[in-house]
Amino acid sequence: MRRGLGLAVATGAAAATAVGSRLLGRALVGRTEARLCTTSVRPPYHASDRARALHQRLWVADLHADSLLWGRDLLERSERGHVDVPRLVDGNVALQVLAATTKSPRHLNLERNDDRSDDVVLLALALGWPPATWRRLLPRALHLAARADDLAARSDGRFRVIRSRDDLAAYEAARNFGPRLTAGLLAIEGAHALDGDPANVEVVADAGFRMMSPSHFFDTAFGGSAHGIEKGGLTAAGREMVGRMEARRMLVDVAHASAATIDDILAMAARPVVASHTGFRGVADNSRNLTDDHARGIAETGGLLGVGFWPTACGGDDAAAIAWAIRYAVDVAGIEHVGLGSDFDGAVPVPFDSSGLVVLTDALIAAGVTDDEIAMVMGGNARRLLADVLP
Repeated sequence: MRRGLGLAVATGAAAATAVGSRLLGRALVGRTEARLCTTSVRPPYHASDRARALHQRLWVADLHADSLLWGRDLLERSERGHVDVPRLVDGNVALQVLAATTKSPRHLNLERNDDRSDDVVLLALALGWPPATWRRLLPRALHLAARADDLAARSDGRFRVIRSRDDLAAYEAARNFGPRLTAGLLAIEGAHALDGDPANVEVVADAGFRMMSPSHFFDTAFGGSAHGIEKGGLTAAGREMVGRMEARRMLVDVAHASAATIDDILAMAARPVVASHTGFRGVADNSRNLTDDHARGIAETGGLLGVGFWPTACGGDDAAAIAWAIRYAVDVAGIEHVGLGSDFDGAVPVPFDSSGLVVLTDALIAAGVTDDEIAMVMGGNARRLLADVLP
């Protein structure tokens, strides 16, 4: 998730609160989402016959989207944003990781942010979130988890939330008979959602979250951010948090983490580590992206690198650029450790929405990636990892 959220929503939040109009708040948030979560090509998407045939055989998984944040009913097809259940089904997406973003600083940038401002509270007010979410971050994460559960309950079986290996196995069995099903897995973007207490790992794990990063766009009580002020490593609370996460079989995510925090996590990790949505400095050289050494270190834990779809991650604005970044990641870390990390609905521009992932399959074919390798990158590696690590 990136810049522009607060300035665009602030006026709407104030107006919605003043007049008591949730409808007005939703309309203004929707306008903001439409401006920030863009695609360079709108559907319908076109791909070769070979790519379409292959894509329909794939088990597709994406490791990061912020779609729960914006207040849309994800059971309804939308003309804005990147993800909803109908578009996931059209894109043959078996699993979409849905992240809870609980705080985001004003004037977001890649290099230097502090934690003194809070744009997500403006969304909370505009969208009519419960009062508990207005002052504390943990209730925001729990509210977004409840939104995902409500989505599943209203979906007539079209959408499931995966929390365990048993859930995953049951879902796969059902999808063999009904391929127009899709599922989500819950993640947290930034451990500030724990309200400073590592013991709250137990609370979010009980709520069904299965992945969390120590930081997002600012340094936290747990670890430094690549975009923070100090950019330090894990704190004592952060080390306790990682231990608790591993004990609860939650994946530790280093997306947005500072280099020092990544070093500390890799040094202590006893289970696979992921970078849910990332780029590589050898493709696009900026502080958000991973060095080759960090990419290899994540692979050595048995983990996974989710290749991002936005330009400062993949180095371009089309599917060919994403395919090139994937090939780079494979060369550095190995084919078994590469997946998709779109950042759909994360206030970034992407080439296509979730209904258009066949375009990426086509680009990978054009880039000389074999069918078996495409199957691994497009979701097979994520499927294997989740089957191993989920509780």
